[in-house]
Amino acid sequence: MVQTEKQLRHRILSDIGKYWEIAHKKAGFVPGETVISYAARVYDAQDMMNMADSLLDFWLTLGPYNEMFEAEFSKVSGLKNTVVTNSGSSANLLAISALKKFFKIPDGSHAITIASTFPTTFNPIIQNNMVPTVIDVELGTYNIDTSHLADALDEKTRMMVVPHVLGNPADLDILKEFAQKNELILFEDCCDALDSRYRGKKAGTFGDMASYSFYPAHHMTMGEGGACALDNDGLARIVRSLRDWGRDCFCSHDTKSPLGACGNRFGHRIDGIECDHRYVYSNIGYNLKPLDLQCALGISQLKKLEDFKKARERNFKMLYEGFEQFSEHFILPQKTEKSQPNWFAFPLTVDSSMFSRKQYATHLEKNKIMTRSLFAGNILRHPGYKDVKAKIASTMENTDRIMRDSFFIGCYPEITDEMINYIVEKTRDFIRSKT
Repeated sequence: MVQTEKQLRHRILSDIGKYWEIAHKKAGFVPGETVISYAARVYDAQDMMNMADSLLDFWLTLGPYNEMFEAEFSKVSGLKNTVVTNSGSSANLLAISALKKFFKIPDGSHAITIASTFPTTFNPIIQNNMVPTVIDVELGTYNIDTSHLADALDEKTRMMVVPHVLGNPADLDILKEFAQKNELILFEDCCDALDSRYRGKKAGTFGDMASYSFYPAHHMTMGEGGACALDNDGLARIVRSLRDWGRDCFCSHDTKSPLGACGNRFGHRIDGIECDHRYVYSNIGYNLKPLDLQCALGISQLKKLEDFKKARERNFKMLYEGFEQFSEHFILPQKTEKSQPNWFAFPLTVDSSMFSRKQYATHLEKNKIMTRSLFAGNILRHPGYKDVKAKIASTMENTDRIMRDSFFIGCYPEITDEMINYIVEKTRDFIRSKT
């Protein structure tokens, strides 16, 4: 019997669901053999089916799934406009570039931030010809130490670039008040903090724009992927333009008229020359778009976000309770006052008087428990930044300690009680060997 296109598509997607059950369903935990990752993509048959559905249409570039995802993600972020990107790093670059242009910030202006961060939170300040003004962080929360803000402020300060480290919101009451009082732009890097909250309000909604990452290690995944989210329509148009080569046209993919949504596609003039509006460039831009295939995955991942969050909260709580017995050997993570973190990971800082981070992390890794350093530590100490012009506005004591003594382990949704008990057991063994 000859199958119709619809019947064949249904069969393909159904078979992909069956394939996931056979090839991708996770096996049970075997202590000492199964790797406990610091983070991992969490996916099911529906995720694979969504991606296959997009692939069968073979749209590839941004299309129908993109528009669906942007609309759905705006509901999650609590912000009016979403501009999807090919990574959280690209989202940061686009955000800071657009903010600089929209608010007419001159080259050489200063941006207050932290040095114990991920490179692509820090880099866009430099790439936009601004000067990072770095201040220290708090141990435990690992967020910006707001007591140093006044020391960082000078006549050239125009912006604050604030990451919510490992999902733990920074002190947004103080940051927002400081920004408003001093007429500063507040940019929130939420790449680790999707659906984290401060005073019950979503992180990312306190400043002028927020960025998000959908890398496999994060709260949800599109493979690679990210987004800028914001309320200001004019600023959103600049973000979209910079993402899309710098072009002026903003027609969606499904604009029916060959003359575009404005109906005046061929009526634009540059210096008296008639131009196709689709090839008019109002900004010096990039090409930082993801594939529609990735947005299809994003749609199905969004539906699981609440379950992912509950699992992270539960795993973090269980890890914390397990590590309380070792509190004389570690600084345990502390949530910011008034915050409800959606924890990305479980950070620890060792008391190096008895053992080093290297010794403990090596012990964990040998026992199949993955660890990661807390990002760059002090990024200004790294080789690529030795000639970077930066203003250091406070002691960097905690930042340097993080570089030496801090790291994190996972609390992502697929970590089980058995895995957590194993981590605690191996930690107990290690500490006994040192005492």
